[in-house]
Amino acid sequence: MIDDPEYGVAGFDAVETKGIDPQVILGQLVAFIGDVDFSFDLVDAVPLYPSYPDPAPQTDEEWDALPEDSPYLGGAAIYELPVNARDILAGADDSSLPAVAERWTKIEEFSFHSSDDDREYMLSLVKDLVGLARRAKECDQLLYCWMFV
Repeated sequence: MIDDPEYGVAGFDAVETKGIDPQVILGQLVAFIGDVDFSFDLVDAVPLYPSYPDPAPQTDEEWDALPEDSPYLGGAAIYELPVNARDILAGADDSSLPAVAERWTKIEEFSFHSSDDDREYMLSLVKDLVGLARRAKECDQLLYCWMFV
């Protein structure tokens, strides 16, 4: 639960991670848990912010034309994860989580995670993400990813 009364932020259920993007890294976890092939559209996260006043630039020219203070050039981004990602995570078999975490630790993006401490952290992270997905599904809520770009 994240709660910051100093800024008037009400508590919300969250898992704090670092460097885990929704499409590739989380997508691979979803693929391992769901025992499906990974694809870039498995966790086809919908960008919620920034998305205004116009949609994200689509070409190099549009990116080059953005003003320096554009939210697309840095800062926070919020993505809504699809229901299927939530449901696959929520449906994980608890007994398979150690093997899933071990497999996830070995993906190219985590090549730096090799110590026993890292493996324990990754198992804990997998359990936390599965738990979050279960609580979201139970309440008929979606999952969101807040990250800095």
